[in-house]
Amino acid sequence: MAAAAEEVVPKKAEAEEAPPAVAVTEKSNEQHDPAVPPPLDDSKALAKIPEPVAKSSSKGSLDRDVALAKLEDEKRLSYIKAWEESEKTKVENKAQKKLSDVASWENTKKAALESELKSIEEKIEKKRGEYAEKIRNKVGLVHKQAEEKKAMVESKRGEELLKTEETAEKLRATKQAPPKACRCLGG
Repeated sequence: MAAAAEEVVPKKAEAEEAPPAVAVTEKSNEQHDPAVPPPLDDSKALAKIPEPVAKSSSKGSLDRDVALAKLEDEKRLSYIKAWEESEKTKVENKAQKKLSDVASWENTKKAALESELKSIEEKIEKKRGEYAEKIRNKVGLVHKQAEEKKAMVESKRGEELLKTEETAEKLRATKQAPPKACRCLGG
C-alpha cells in the first residue's frame, strides 16, 4: 500500500509539472515584440530538474518548481515593465522635443513680428515728424502772411489818418465845410 501511495504522488507531481511546461512552450512559439526579450525556455529548466524519488522530497521539488515558475513569470513581467517604461520615456522625450521645437518656432515668429512692428512704428514716427514739420512750416507761413496783412492794414490806417488830418487842416485853413461828410451839421 505504501508503494502504491508513493507511485500516486509522483504521477500527481508530474501532472502538476506538465501544464507549466506546455504553457511555456506555447508562449515561446508565439510571435513576440522585438523590444521585449524572449522568455527563457522553461522546458529546458524543467527537464534538468530531477524527478522526486521519495514522498518527502516530491513536495519540496513541487514547491521548487512552483517557485521557479513564479520567478520566471516575475522575470518576464519585469522585462515587460522595463520595456514599457523605456517606450514611455521615448514617447515623452519625443513629445518634449516637439514641444520645444514648437516653442522655438513660436519665439522666432514672435521676434520677427515684433521687429516688423517696431520698424513700422519707426516709419510712422518718421512720417509723423515730417507731417508735424510741414504743419509747423504752414503755421509759420500763415503767421508771416498775417503779420504782413496786419502791417499793411496798419500802414493804410496811418496813411488814411494822415490824409484825413491834412484834409482837415486844409479845410480849417480855407474855412470850408468837408465835402459830403456831414450835411447834418451845416444844414
